[in-house]
Amino acid sequence: MTNRVALAFSGGLDTTVCVPVLEEEYGYDEVIGVTVDVGQPDDEFEEARETAEALDLDHHVVDAKAEFADLCFDAVRANADYQGYPLGTALARPVIAKAILRVAEEEGCDGIAHGCTGKGNDQLRFEAIWRASDLEVIAPVREMGMTRDWEIEYAAERNLPVEAGNEGTWSIDTNLWSRSIEGGDLEEPDHVPGEEIYEWTTAPSGFGEEIELGFENGYPVSLNGEAMEPIELIEELNELAGSYGVGRTDMMEDRMLGLKVRENYEHPAATTLLNAHEGLEALVLTKEERDFKQQVDAEWSQKGYEGLVDGPLVAALEGFIEETQTKVTGTVTIRFEGGQARVVGRDSEYAVYSADAASFNTEKVGDITQADATGVAKYHGYQDRIAAEAKRAAEAKQADSDDD
Repeated sequence: MTNRVALAFSGGLDTTVCVPVLEEEYGYDEVIGVTVDVGQPDDEFEEARETAEALDLDHHVVDAKAEFADLCFDAVRANADYQGYPLGTALARPVIAKAILRVAEEEGCDGIAHGCTGKGNDQLRFEAIWRASDLEVIAPVREMGMTRDWEIEYAAERNLPVEAGNEGTWSIDTNLWSRSIEGGDLEEPDHVPGEEIYEWTTAPSGFGEEIELGFENGYPVSLNGEAMEPIELIEELNELAGSYGVGRTDMMEDRMLGLKVRENYEHPAATTLLNAHEGLEALVLTKEERDFKQQVDAEWSQKGYEGLVDGPLVAALEGFIEETQTKVTGTVTIRFEGGQARVVGRDSEYAVYSADAASFNTEKVGDITQADATGVAKYHGYQDRIAAEAKRAAEAKQADSDDD
């Protein structure tokens, strides 16, 4: 009986080396490579295809862009970010992991493997999905303590189809929602990166353009009045917002395993949609809803970063989010300027707002007169005044006692 293993396959050094390692060191008769499309550039698929052919590897390509785009829009409704940047790679990993698992099960595999190291987050995100199956989970790079130099030497000895392990100056991960750049000089926190690390965004300028985004039940649905499907809308905004330098992040990120790393990201569409969504929520939700939703969004974001978007907590959180989003329908005007996607207008029939009530030119708020606020003003801060008075009295008493 053939012993098979499915491998998350990119065609890069790590996963190319994993193919013979899984056969020679782990005893698998056949390795099946699986590449999942979540919006990577075409040249990455070409690299995977060519490497798979050179390795005589059974290679599967799974299109998961629509599934990933839907999850990204769920993240918009949850205002999801991690330490200030929109989640991207983290959201893609569960989608990729589930697609690979489906192939593994369809092909009758006994094991499932990835090429992640033991230092990063992705190993956890992949395995959170896979360990719910009956397949053996294998992480050759982590389990064998492989280093980049060891992999290069191993590839050279076996004449594997890699360009001497040279995959470029930086480690880049790209999907429909974001592009991450790390490694090389960027590992130094004091290194100031040049424009060459960016592909999706131009240098920010002061020039501005305004667009209108439409939302229904919290989901982005249109651009400048034109209805668009999620993938089309994201791709259009990546190009448009990116042309104004929107969506750059340079940060020190705290990984799940405790390591602090330097990360650079590009996420023009994500930044634009998240800003617009928050702007619309501010118009239609009450203060109490907004305050509590911040807590819900923070929990959703943390689970999203951990790759646990299918867990029971997220399902419960989304129950609350779903209820609030029934009112998040309307339009938002965004201005691209100076590298920012700034909300400059918003409109919704669900607005918890009255221009007449808020105006300085009107005397009343409905049937409430301004004089009615006097009693509220008298009570406001009352306990603070009592506390201050009690403190003064106690200090005076202590001072009298000291004098005696």
